[in-house]
Amino acid sequence: MPTIDLNCDMGESFGAYKIGDDATMMDIITTANIACGFHAGDPGVMRDTILAAKAKGVAIGAHPSFMDLYGFGRRRISGERPEDIEAQLIYQIAAIQGMAAALGWPITHVKTHGSLGNMAAEDADLARVCVRAIQAVDPNLVFITLPYSQTMHAAQAADLAVACEVYADRRYDDKGMLASRQLEGAVIHDLQQSVDQVLSMICDKRIPTIAGTYLPVEAATVCIHGDTPGAAATATALRDKLTEMGIEIAPLTKSKT
Repeated sequence: MPTIDLNCDMGESFGAYKIGDDATMMDIITTANIACGFHAGDPGVMRDTILAAKAKGVAIGAHPSFMDLYGFGRRRISGERPEDIEAQLIYQIAAIQGMAAALGWPITHVKTHGSLGNMAAEDADLARVCVRAIQAVDPNLVFITLPYSQTMHAAQAADLAVACEVYADRRYDDKGMLASRQLEGAVIHDLQQSVDQVLSMICDKRIPTIAGTYLPVEAATVCIHGDTPGAAATATALRDKLTEMGIEIAPLTKSKT
């Protein structure tokens, strides 16, 4: 039976501010990417999110970003020295790994957040920085990456395990990259459109692009953003439809990487 992982970016609350319906999403997904404090999250949120995932049997990983609390990690930051970005990534991954180890629910993977992930997907040098940081902390971690990305190429070249990720709530350009959030229609809010896109990518193994073309893909995991309105309803509909199609929903440890 074919398998697919459902992942969600979580633990993105901060202090008194709550973002996303993590409790509901934990009942639907199989993998959680947990913010490490640089775009969102704090030690208490990190702890609580890990414990919630452990209680539900949900796999967890690090979700590091640029140092950008003010912009939620979605501002493009340039001019940083590569060694400084690498140190920031090591710091964040190690923070989640340490907290997870203390709570008895080890992390399995890393997925870069926001502009860091988007920029690394296009920039070979930044992609290699991300790979080096992961390997420095734990070379056994899986790197969740976009198809057609420099991060995927860099990870494969370094013999780092990779899981190809596709999105339920984002549109793609004709190069296989996520369409800019500044473009109208780049974020999918219609539930049926999300379901149809995922079925195309998982069952037909092709990504529909904004240009009307299709790109081949072998996806291991599907992301639903927890802060997108209606995320829980979308995730539930996806899980139900994929199960109906005979596809097993399972974490990456049981899926292809």
